[in-house]
Amino acid sequence: MNKKVRIYITGVGGQGTLLATKLIGQAAGIAGVNANLSEIHGMAQRGGIVESSVTLGDLKSPMISEGQADVLLSFEPVETLRSAKRCNSDSVVITNTAPVQPFTVLTGSQTYPETAPALEKMKSRVRKMVIVEGTTLAEEAGTIMSLNVVMLGALCKHADLPFTYEHMQEAIKTGMKPKFLEMNLKALELGYASS
Repeated sequence: MNKKVRIYITGVGGQGTLLATKLIGQAAGIAGVNANLSEIHGMAQRGGIVESSVTLGDLKSPMISEGQADVLLSFEPVETLRSAKRCNSDSVVITNTAPVQPFTVLTGSQTYPETAPALEKMKSRVRKMVIVEGTTLAEEAGTIMSLNVVMLGALCKHADLPFTYEHMQEAIKTGMKPKFLEMNLKALELGYASS
C-alpha cells in the first residue's frame, strides 16, 4: 500500500506520547507499511512538551513541516493549539479535552488559558476535528496511564490510515507487558467507540 500519511503527535511528559508513536509504527509494520518515526523534542520525564512524528508509506523522512500534517494527534488541548501550524485545510485533528496544568499554573504564577473558543476556531480551519474525553475514558479503562491508547483508538476510527484497528490491537498485544494488556485493549476499544 503506497498511501502516504503524516501524523504529528504532541502531548506532555508522562502522557505516553512516545509509546503511542512506537505503537503506530508497529501497527504499520504489521500491515506491511513503511513507517518512519522521530522524537522531535521534549522533556518526557519532567512534564514538558513532547512532540514526535510518524510518516507512513513511501516517505523517506519522519519530519513534518508546517502545514504538512495529515493528522494531528494531541493528548492535551493547549498543545493542540500550539501545534495548529502543522495542519492545513485537509488535516484531521484528534484532541483530548483534559488539560495538564504546568508547574507555573499550579504555583499560581500563571493561569491556564481557556481553550474551547480557540479549538472552535481551529475546527473551521481543518477538514475534521475530533474532541475526545480521553482522560475520562482512560480512567474507565483502569488507569489514566492508558490515555495514549484511548487516543490511538480514536486515531484508528477517524484518520484515513494504511493500517486497521485490528493491526493496532495486534501491535498492543505484541508491544505491551502482559499485565497491562487487558487494560490497554479496553482503552483502545473505548477510544474507538467514543468518538
